[in-house]
Amino acid sequence: MKRPALTSFNYPLLLRRAGIIAAVSLGLALALVAYLFGVSDGFFGRLFGAFFVFFWLLSITFLGVVPFVSWATANWFGKDWAETAPEPNRKPRPSVATTTVRKPTRTVTRSEKNHNP
Repeated sequence: MKRPALTSFNYPLLLRRAGIIAAVSLGLALALVAYLFGVSDGFFGRLFGAFFVFFWLLSITFLGVVPFVSWATANWFGKDWAETAPEPNRKPRPSVATTTVRKPTRTVTRSEKNHNP
C-alpha cells in the first residue's frame, strides 16, 4: 500500500531563510550583550541565551506565522477579498458654485481682570 506523499518542502530555500535568521539573530544578540554587559565574564553564556531567544522569536514569526497568515487569507477568504471596494455613487456637484458670505470674526481683547500673569 502506497503512502500518500506529503507536500514537498523546498529545503534549500528553508535552510537559506533559517541561515539568514540565524545571522540576524547573532548580530542582534552580539549588539545587545555587548551593549548591556560588555565583554566580561559569562559573555558567551549570555550570547548563547540571547541568540536562542532572538532566533526562536524570528523563526516562529517569519517561518510560521507569516506563511500561515498568507495561506489562511488565500484559502479562507479567497483571492478577491483584498481588492479595493468600488467607490460609492455620489451625487454630482452643481456646476454653479454658490458662495457663502461670512461675517468677519471679532477679536476681543482680554480684560485686565481675567488676565492671568
